[in-house]
Amino acid sequence: MTTHVRCGTFFPGDGTPVRHNVTLGIDNQRVTFVCNTADAPPIGLHDSVLDYADLFVMPGLIDVHTHLAYGNAKSEEDIDLYQPLEFRALRALFFAQKVVAAGYTSICAPGDAGQVSLAVRNAINFGLFDGPRVTAAGRYLTTRQGLTDWYPTWIGVPETSIGRLVTNKDEAIEEIRVQVKNGVDCIKIAMDGVQTRDNGELIAAFNQEETTTMVTEAHRLGRKVVAHARGKEAVLYAARAGVDLIFHATFLDDNCLDAMLHSGSMLCPTLTFQRNIIDFTQAHEPAAQKGRPRAVEREYAIACENMQKARKAGVPMLTGTDTGFAVTPYGEWHAMELEIFVRDLGFTPAEALRCATSVTARFMKQGDCIGVLEAGRFADFIAVDGSPLENIAILQDKTRIRYVHIGGKCMQIVERGYDPRQVTDRSLANWTDLYTQERVRELYPARRQLAAAAE
Repeated sequence: MTTHVRCGTFFPGDGTPVRHNVTLGIDNQRVTFVCNTADAPPIGLHDSVLDYADLFVMPGLIDVHTHLAYGNAKSEEDIDLYQPLEFRALRALFFAQKVVAAGYTSICAPGDAGQVSLAVRNAINFGLFDGPRVTAAGRYLTTRQGLTDWYPTWIGVPETSIGRLVTNKDEAIEEIRVQVKNGVDCIKIAMDGVQTRDNGELIAAFNQEETTTMVTEAHRLGRKVVAHARGKEAVLYAARAGVDLIFHATFLDDNCLDAMLHSGSMLCPTLTFQRNIIDFTQAHEPAAQKGRPRAVEREYAIACENMQKARKAGVPMLTGTDTGFAVTPYGEWHAMELEIFVRDLGFTPAEALRCATSVTARFMKQGDCIGVLEAGRFADFIAVDGSPLENIAILQDKTRIRYVHIGGKCMQIVERGYDPRQVTDRSLANWTDLYTQERVRELYPARRQLAAAAE
């Protein structure tokens, strides 16, 4: 039995021009034909027809940086400590479906606690629940002063953390082998440290030899590698080692670009996370009081300049958002990255759409079966009210995402709200200020003379 999908506007995702009045044929979860509607095969007795003749049909979007275990966290403690892994897996499935409702049919979960993302991936793949196709990593590999080693040394890294502290190459190799045994699709390395040189440059958490050893072992075992790397040194080491996908790369230089082009490393700038910190942080929030939006705004300008260089150099640019934080909640801002690609990085809307489909698909598990609507590939597609080629921002309007299909099946995601104080925001924070006498006088000027009056 074939499903005939009549498309008003058809964007295949492979770089060929947009077409009109096209019909897709779908059978057994895959596209069987793509042709002009006038030339489509006759509709059989048991066939069905989907009339999307007034809609823009394109491959399902892909976000390569969605942390399923984070739960829209407000802090690292929210991520690591205050919900058990079992609950986090259930919560992750709930949030994964919100991602689908936003038009994203595939995601990479690049580093999560325990086997949360693997559990969600398997539950979806085994047909227990509807959800996106998930390419899953395990815990970040980190080292002393590296990302995710953010607790004091006298506490250490808890087992429920998203990070796995490795203190030598043997421990790193052992952790990679354990994760491969558990079934991860990719390995994540936390390449950035928190220490800086006198000139302010970030020092990489791992040296070149350590990085190359980890990447070599992961590749030997048939797994791709992703790396969190903002600093120039971390980006360079990752690229030289042959890391498949580098996140952020904010402070890359020409040496980094040369190394990426030589090794074939791809790049995901993840600028939505930075942009939302700048645009959404309120004055009373700790992030604002610490000056983070101003610092991020300076970094954002540097990142945009360097990403433009990377684009012109020919480094493949993938779309991802660092979804899973309170500032990047699930199902809300994924398509913001496409708008940023167009507005701030110089991509055309068509180029940005290809980045979010066929280009990003290159990294994904089963990437040769998604990202393009052509015969033999999975029938993962969305039908949009309006043309993102004319206004890329409409993809952020979930009311415009009229239909989402994964393997030809139309996803029916029920919209449910939730109480974040029960689901995510569990860390203890009764006060966000220190109420010294001086601070109280600043906040409540009328009380300044209370002590004097009492005399």
